Amino acid sequence: MNMVLVLTLVAVIMGGILAFVNHLTEGPIAEQKEKALADGIKAVMACNDLKVAKTDEVKQNDAKGKEMTFTVYQIQNAQGNDIGAAVESTTMGFGGDLKVLVGFDPEGKILGYTLLEHAETPGLGAKADKWFQKDQKGDIIGKDPKEPLTVSKDGGQVDAITASTITSRAFLLAINNAYNAYKATPATDGETGATKQNQ
Repeated sequence: MNMVLVLTLVAVIMGGILAFVNHLTEGPIAEQKEKALADGIKAVMACNDLKVAKTDEVKQNDAKGKEMTFTVYQIQNAQGNDIGAAVESTTMGFGGDLKVLVGFDPEGKILGYTLLEHAETPGLGAKADKWFQKDQKGDIIGKDPKEPLTVSKDGGQVDAITASTITSRAFLLAINNAYNAYKATPATDGETGATKQNQ
């Protein structure tokens, strides 16, 4: 009976300590995520002086019918002109969730991207953070995913990461899904994000 009471007491005390530590670190962790997102938006939009004019949640079904949620940040420059959007998109990579932030100009061309989260193999799939950047082997910057981007192994136009085809396919799927979510937001129409602004 004494051992049960002692173990219960230890469990309650440890639970309290963990809850207290979690409460203390909640704020700093949230701030760190916010800063990483803000820095990521600046990086993918290739612009430092910008503001998020509007944030949309877009729900779409993937190829298997599973509903997915995308966050679309409509971006304006310092003069208040629409310069496109940054879109958060998550797919399943080789090691787990692969979360990408992609920047699109008003016409839908890719301005840049950054990986927000991934669990890919270091030295292989983890190379996705650089592999598809401008002037790299799998360069997707400036491409328009109106025709979905696919790896060359599947008849597409993008070189896959060496020995990481699964990660490459997952990454390009995240980009294609992000594009579709961007085109589905109220600020854009079926053709370009600039149409509404021009009208």
